[in-house]
Amino acid sequence: MTRACNFSAGPAALPEEVLVQAQSELLDWGHTGASVMELSHRGRDFMALAAESEQDLRDLMGIPDHYRVLFLQGGATQHFAQIPMNFAAPDQVADYIVTGAWGEKAVREAMPYVQARIAATSVDKHFTRIPPRDAWSLDPRARYVHYTPNETIHGVEFQEVPEVGDVPLIADMSSDILSRPLDVSKFGMIYAGAQKNIGASGLVVVIVRDDLLERCPDSIARIFSYAEHAAGHSLFNTPNTFGWYLASLVFKWLKREGGLAVIGERNRAKANRLYGVIDGSGFYSNPVEPSARSWMNVPFFLPRVELEAPFLAEAGAAGLIGLKGHRALGGMRASLYNAVTMESVETLVDFMTDFARRHG
Repeated sequence: MTRACNFSAGPAALPEEVLVQAQSELLDWGHTGASVMELSHRGRDFMALAAESEQDLRDLMGIPDHYRVLFLQGGATQHFAQIPMNFAAPDQVADYIVTGAWGEKAVREAMPYVQARIAATSVDKHFTRIPPRDAWSLDPRARYVHYTPNETIHGVEFQEVPEVGDVPLIADMSSDILSRPLDVSKFGMIYAGAQKNIGASGLVVVIVRDDLLERCPDSIARIFSYAEHAAGHSLFNTPNTFGWYLASLVFKWLKREGGLAVIGERNRAKANRLYGVIDGSGFYSNPVEPSARSWMNVPFFLPRVELEAPFLAEAGAAGLIGLKGHRALGGMRASLYNAVTMESVETLVDFMTDFARRHG
């Protein structure tokens, strides 16, 4: 069977090695005689997987002991609301740095639960840059500062963790978690939907500092309380067991590949290769300032809109899928998550070069 070169933004490509292992274990996981989906989440076998997967993630990211790791549900979008429910009150302030569509959505979903201030935004530049740090208007009384390190739609990424003083920094890392080394100690909380660099959709990984859990109020339903989930080791209710299992396989794969330092260099090389072809083509274009360009999501545009349909049709025939840009932006987008190989990128740039030669 020939697999496509998958550049989908999410759900996205998974390591083929992981998929093969999941396939081989689908009917009999760990010699239990049953699928992992068929076993109790409170049984000895699954609880051992849960503990080992958490330790693997701690090893990969260097997560300090005073942070809890949670494997939850709801997608990152649910947590846009759940974060202020846990860490703030309607009469308190939280600062938001908005550099794209997901940052905008985070503000909108937070508004019923906190006074969400937009402390900095690049909307005036059509989300093609990071707002200069000296222009941010942060409130020292804010309960937290929220930002989206990588915006999948606009292809904008912070290249370093912003300094926000003593206010807890919260990051939606759905699209760039595990893509390079990271100093977790700079954050109050990190959360990420799984469907890009962690595994399958339906799972959210939360990394939260212990002192923030002390803020969780008793007035919200227990199912929404991070403190309750932490006390129950992510087993307060039945978790997405298959999604958790797939994540555990991806963590093992990342460790075998050499960890995040190796993965980060691969991702840098993949992005540099694609941006180099775009910039040097005289045919394709990318509007994002070079200092803010995403390693994970590369939007690009053809010189004429009428070329988009034949580009996508020919790309599909060549085994290149997931290249259509987001409907809010148009154009094309290639997502270069961890499981996307350099070989796939080379196949893409060869196709792009040939297409430009024939249509330029």
